[in-house]
Formats: sequence, C-alpha cells, structure tokens
Amino acid sequence: MLKKVVVPLVPLVEAFELGVACEVFGSDRSPFGLPGYDFSLIAATNLPVRTLFGYDIEVPYDLDRIDDADLVLIPAGATQTTETGTFLCGTTDNTILAPLGEKLRAAVDRGARVASLCTGAFILGAAGVLDGRSCTTHWKHADRLAAQYPDAVVDPDVLYVDDDPVYTSAGTAAGIDLCLHIIRKEHGSAVANQIARSMVVPPHRDGGQAQYVQTPLPETAIATLGPLLDWMTSNLTEDLTVPALAAKANMSPRTFARRFQAETGTTPARWLNDQRVLGAQHLLENSDLSIDAVADRVGFGSAAVLRQHFLRIRHTTPHAYRRTFRTTVTAD
Repeated sequence: MLKKVVVPLVPLVEAFELGVACEVFGSDRSPFGLPGYDFSLIAATNLPVRTLFGYDIEVPYDLDRIDDADLVLIPAGATQTTETGTFLCGTTDNTILAPLGEKLRAAVDRGARVASLCTGAFILGAAGVLDGRSCTTHWKHADRLAAQYPDAVVDPDVLYVDDDPVYTSAGTAAGIDLCLHIIRKEHGSAVANQIARSMVVPPHRDGGQAQYVQTPLPETAIATLGPLLDWMTSNLTEDLTVPALAAKANMSPRTFARRFQAETGTTPARWLNDQRVLGAQHLLENSDLSIDAVADRVGFGSAAVLRQHFLRIRHTTPHAYRRTFRTTVTAD
C-alpha cells in the first residue's frame, strides 16, 4: 500500500517537476475522500538546494527517510553549475550522489517503488537501478542517457515507462502522466480521475503515446479534433471506424488518420481501444456487471476482446483487476 512518499532534491532542481510531485502526492485531498500520503522533501546531497530559477529551498538532508518509503520520486534537476553552463544529473562526478544511490538500490531491493521525472532518470542510472530495465527521459537527453548507462534500455519515444518497481517519465507534462499512472495502479482509475479533475488535466494518457507530437499544419473544416475526441469518449459503442470518423470530421480517411496521429501521437484504433479499456476499468470498479456486459458497454463486443486489450495496457485480466479494486465481487 502506497503511504509514504519521499522526494529527494538535487542541488539545482527543476521547479515544474518538483511542483508535479508536490501537487499529486503532497496535496491533502482527504476531505474529499481521496487518499493522503506521508509526504516529505529532503536534500539528495549535503549541498544547498536551489531551483534552476535562482531561489533556495530549505529542506533537511535526511536520506534515512527513504529507508521505509513506499515511493521515492526523483524530480528533474542538475548537480552543479560552472562557467561553461549547467550539468544535468549524472553527467559530472557522481561521488556526491553515492549515498542517495545506495538508498535507491536498497529501496528497489526491498520492493519499494522508485520513480524519476524527466532528467531525474540520470540519478536512477547513476544508482544502477536502470540496468537491464526499460526506461525513458526527455527526448532531448535520451541518447545521452543511453550512452552513459549502456545497460539501461532507453526508449526515447514514450511518455513514461512502468518497469515495476522502477518508473521513469519523459519531460515536463509527462511527469503528470506518470504520477497519475502510479495513483491509478495503486488506487484504481476512479481515484486517479478525481485527482486529474482537480488538477484540470486529462485523466489518462497511455505511457506508449509519443513524446513528440507534431503541430497539426493542414487547414481543415475544424480547428482541432478535441470535440470529436470528446464525442468518441461518450459514444464508445458507436461505429467508430476511420471512414465513419473521417466523415464526421469532414475529411478524407487518409487525411483524418494523418491528422489524428499528429494531434494525439497515436492511431485512431489505438486511442479508441485505450479509452475503451479506461471505460471498462470504471465499470469493473463501480458496477456488478458481468465481464461480458462490461465489454459490450464499452464497445469491445466480447469478453475475449476486452481481455486482450486489458492485458496489453494493464498487464492483468479484467477479473484480476476487479478483485483488486472492488471489495465485493459478483460471479461472472
């Protein structure tokens, strides 16, 4: 059970990624029936902590807080600056990071989760916990991460990677996606959706979506596919083939497919199936419908098809997911 969350801060920490960690795990939402956490910030080294924007953060240097943490979350940042510029985590002498690395390895060994946001992956690499694991970071730094830690399997194209118990995210907003993924995995989609709603962010972007989404250039009858995506989410059982959707958007199927990829970073079929799985999660958590009925309600048509896509995205079966996230389960 996820209860204690510790965020070690490197000497030059990125304010946005730190803010993401504080917002998702540090905000007290217990008055709204949502889980709360024993949340703390600590210094990753014995050096002063300052953001890359120039202001100081006073936090204790107490790595022992990690010893019983359920999640250790490393935001992006740097280790030092010189006359020639700022060095990102892991690109300089890692001696000052060695004590943190020992704590991170011990955390992984005992089964705690460790996660990084953006270039925080370099800290995990320096600790050796990425060796043999899939991981990611901001696409600008992915090649350097792979070169510096050749035993890590770096995927430069995805939003985040879940290689339990080690989690890594791409740059900036992808950190929100990863944190909500951890919440969803721990507490279910209903809780993750409520937190996303309070943050006014999309409740779900699959980790496999592309980091770099091209800005749509072609002139079309509509300025964005946003309204169509909302309609698709509310009408999962409709005829949602590419030709039908293209006609609704006043485009040719080929133009529609290209535009969809440009705006969402994935194909219409992949996006639709991900939304159907998300809808199935909600029904599995909050209804007593049979698995066949759930599959029908979200447009999959059969339990077998639902199971196939559920395994792909959630790495578990609908039955197992329901047993985990419902206290009372009816026979299916």
